[in-house]
Amino acid sequence: MQFLHYFGAALGLGMIVIGAGMGIGKLAAAAADGIARQPNAADKITGAVNLPLFLLEGVAILAEVFALLVVLMK
Repeated sequence: MQFLHYFGAALGLGMIVIGAGMGIGKLAAAAADGIARQPNAADKITGAVNLPLFLLEGVAILAEVFALLVVLMK
């Protein structure tokens, strides 16, 4: 039964990566769609997309660190 917390952490890490990947994909698709519709506003759209993208990456990295800490502290 010792392996169950490793299995749970691995499952959690997989879900974190999938969720972050889906979020980044949706964000990039929306930005590409906006730039395709209004090429003149590409700089503004790119600037507006960067902050949420960095925040999403940060949340995913923090979640991975917390999941690994659960394993290492057990």
